[in-house]
Amino acid sequence: MGTLLVKNIHTLATFDDAQREIRQGALFVRDHVIEQVGTTAELPDTADEVLDLSDRYIVLPGLVNTHHHFFQTLTRVIPAAQNHELFQWLQGLYPLWSNITADILRTSAQMAAAELILSGCTTASDHNYLFPNDCTLDDEIQAIQEIGLRFHANRGSMSIGESKGGLPPDGLVEAEDFILQDSQRLIEQYHDNERYAMLRITLAPCSPFTVSQDLMRESAAMARSYPGVRLHTHLAENVSDVNYSLERFGQIPGEYAESVGWLGDDVWHAHCVKLSDSSLGQFAATGTGVAHCPCSNMRLASGIAPIRKMLDLQIPVGLGVDGSASNDSGHLMQEARMAMLAARVRDEAPGALTAREALAIATRGGARVLGRDDIGMLAPNMAADFIAIDLEQPSLAGAAVHDPVAALLFCHVDQVAYSFINGRRVVDQGRLTTVDLPALTRRHNQAAVQLLSAG
Repeated sequence: MGTLLVKNIHTLATFDDAQREIRQGALFVRDHVIEQVGTTAELPDTADEVLDLSDRYIVLPGLVNTHHHFFQTLTRVIPAAQNHELFQWLQGLYPLWSNITADILRTSAQMAAAELILSGCTTASDHNYLFPNDCTLDDEIQAIQEIGLRFHANRGSMSIGESKGGLPPDGLVEAEDFILQDSQRLIEQYHDNERYAMLRITLAPCSPFTVSQDLMRESAAMARSYPGVRLHTHLAENVSDVNYSLERFGQIPGEYAESVGWLGDDVWHAHCVKLSDSSLGQFAATGTGVAHCPCSNMRLASGIAPIRKMLDLQIPVGLGVDGSASNDSGHLMQEARMAMLAARVRDEAPGALTAREALAIATRGGARVLGRDDIGMLAPNMAADFIAIDLEQPSLAGAAVHDPVAALLFCHVDQVAYSFINGRRVVDQGRLTTVDLPALTRRHNQAAVQLLSAG
């Protein structure tokens, strides 16, 4: 790959241990790794590739998305599901999702990834728990490798259908023996535990209302038999979720997680809106992480997770856009803004979450939740994952001159101007370089119509 110099950065927000924000900053990259960080005057003045940002761009680490459902881009704003809470919303969409094919899955994955990348995301974890027809996780992995996103592929699953007291229709669940066999295959075929890995596998049974306790326990045992394989699921998303756990298991969600071995620093749970104080204490004591998804939680009226309390307890917290049919967006910078605003509303305190804290959740927090020490900040020996945003745009006028870092969340950022992932220029002057975006959008819209027609 050679060397890359990015110089004359208006503000380089490193999010390193010293929280440095460097005026007239610069980055020097060798191959896919950051070698030097400092001012333009301090760093080398030549490289194989030089990007001069002309003192008008802010650069920060690529954002990390810790929870998503890529396939849901196909069913955004379905009228019948616009005004329902979680369980009704799922039951309204399951029949449509049952018509997804491998080709449609690949298209939806690339569409979701493109939207994430343009909004500043460089690493994403996707929780795919649906494999109807000819779909496999391999299809999604191939699609994401083509677009260039650093990827944590979650082998999700559902095994308890309606006839056995679960939420999904019986036709969408899989046999648990097959789920475990396929999980092992995917780990052994794809999981890369090396530093700077572009692809890792996570085991992710969907939720307490879609899988058995046995599958949870056996998935945990399997993951822990391989280095660096983590565990992810949904937990305590709303009141119905809590009530199901009490009625089915006689336990609140935190107790359920403990009973199946799903607490620990190799586990993170999505949402945790209704996690009890005692469960929060368990999360803190065990290093169990949380994927905070404020837009989805507000859209489905699930509530607002107690993020300030989690941070004060030093619980690992990352950001997730959640599924694109419950958000209905995959704009990670917007999600960080909503995290900041929602925390202030929840706690009725304007300082409940600052802009820099929200951005730290979206970068370093996400890296910690995913178990990575090679992304999330701009420092020597970190992966060359970073984004640049033009400060000379109407939405930032009058703000960037005061505090360009905070302006990213207090104001509106439509998309990034540049994105480098693993040292590769994936967005150049606002244009995605790895796929034909207009053609992808057309294919995606055709797939969405096809899905609805089949349903």
